[in-house]
Amino acid sequence: MHPLQVTDPSPPLSSLSALLAEQASVLAASVGSPVVPPAYLDLVRRAQGVDVLAGQVLTLCVQQCRDAGHTWQEIGDVLGVTRQAVFQRFGKPIDPRTGEPMDKTVRMTDAAERAVEIVTDILEGRMDKARRSFNSEVLAAFTDEVRGEALATVVGLVGAFEGFGGAEPFVRNIGDHTVVDVPLHYEAADMKARIAFDADEKVAGIFFLAPEAP
Repeated sequence: MHPLQVTDPSPPLSSLSALLAEQASVLAASVGSPVVPPAYLDLVRRAQGVDVLAGQVLTLCVQQCRDAGHTWQEIGDVLGVTRQAVFQRFGKPIDPRTGEPMDKTVRMTDAAERAVEIVTDILEGRMDKARRSFNSEVLAAFTDEVRGEALATVVGLVGAFEGFGGAEPFVRNIGDHTVVDVPLHYEAADMKARIAFDADEKVAGIFFLAPEAP
């Protein structure tokens, strides 16, 4: 068995934390010294395992916070994200149509990269390229005039675009869509661009929103 594998489907927080501490110590020891360079690929494997374990520990801690009565807002404040963001990462929504837990697995593995590329093309006026990713409804609706009006409205509110924000794009499933929020930094405030991909991985929605918008 790989030393980072956890066979217990619901290991207690104490066990996971102890395993995390053990693997972090092994990783630190594997770094070696300036005299003997470490095996860098092995370091990557061990670091990935530590990252996986840390994510499991964090998930259990959030679950215990919820069981103790803490709100999503309180947890989001600790993690520096909105209550919606923390719910979408750690929550267990129930599909009202079936009464079953909803599948939150994001299967569009390149959604973040594609969203950033599309937003960049829109902001820089490469609409012929951006439109290759649009579905038929967005292709008909998102004309050059609509793009111009949307960007002018944003500039009127927050000034000139200065670059992408420091945070990573936020990817999640909403119904049958894969939705990506791309942080944007403007002269006077931060914004976010939201790109929604349909089941065919075509752009089904484009929005420019305030960061706190759900």
